[in-house]
Amino acid sequence: MDTIASGLELTLLPGARVLLQAHARELPQRDDLCGAFCGSLALNAAGLCERGGEPLDQDAVAVLAGSFVSRVPDTSALPAGERGRRDYRITPPMLDDASVSGTNCAGVLRAVHELSGERLCALPYAGPWSGAALAALFDALAALEHPSTLIANVATRHLWGSAPSVPQLLGLLLDGTDEGPPPDWDVGHFVCVFGRIAGRGGDLYGVADTYPALGVHGVHVQPRDRLARALERPGMAPGGAIAVIDREDAAVVRAAADACGLQERAWDNGTQMAEPGA
Repeated sequence: MDTIASGLELTLLPGARVLLQAHARELPQRDDLCGAFCGSLALNAAGLCERGGEPLDQDAVAVLAGSFVSRVPDTSALPAGERGRRDYRITPPMLDDASVSGTNCAGVLRAVHELSGERLCALPYAGPWSGAALAALFDALAALEHPSTLIANVATRHLWGSAPSVPQLLGLLLDGTDEGPPPDWDVGHFVCVFGRIAGRGGDLYGVADTYPALGVHGVHVQPRDRLARALERPGMAPGGAIAVIDREDAAVVRAAADACGLQERAWDNGTQMAEPGA
């Protein structure tokens, strides 16, 4: 933790800088692979970049996660400025209904478990979400010595737009004023949370997103309570957060999550899941 200015404190999750380096290399996500994209970042942050001579990239995660891709690109589901990406390294299974394509929480859990050779543990938390619960889980991960990644399955409609002004950022941090820009888009989506700036008025969480058009080359910040609301996903299929950690740290993280009332269970975000290699 570092004091940066006016009492602001920056906290990065262990392995965050490595994750951000991998994030810059991997951008943008391929169509329908936001969950697989985030799974690959979690693996890379832990120092796991290849297996059997093959890269542990979003395609490798998608195979074991059983990700489906829509046969016809749905450009309406993309943020402004993005045209999609379909240069898959490994041909994915496809389906006609774009509303159920993508990656399910259970698939991310399976892929992280298998591709890490069981070295990593992926703990899914389905809520109930509040700003306090999010902060407690983040604090538990930040206190670890091994790399940790927090994958968030959110409803983007509850987030700030990804390009707030400096006065809007300072208003939240110093005065607790929630007057950020409107959301950029309205979808269910996976992102990685890598850090936090804490101020006397409120906290902003650093988000590694999957499209370079969002924020600064895919990196932006979100208010604590808005991010918690986005994890809760009212009015949409369920969401939640996956804590990807070293197996040695599982007991500590479970105890912290239990203490703040988070339920450890996978959720069904509404996407279909193929059998690995289908």
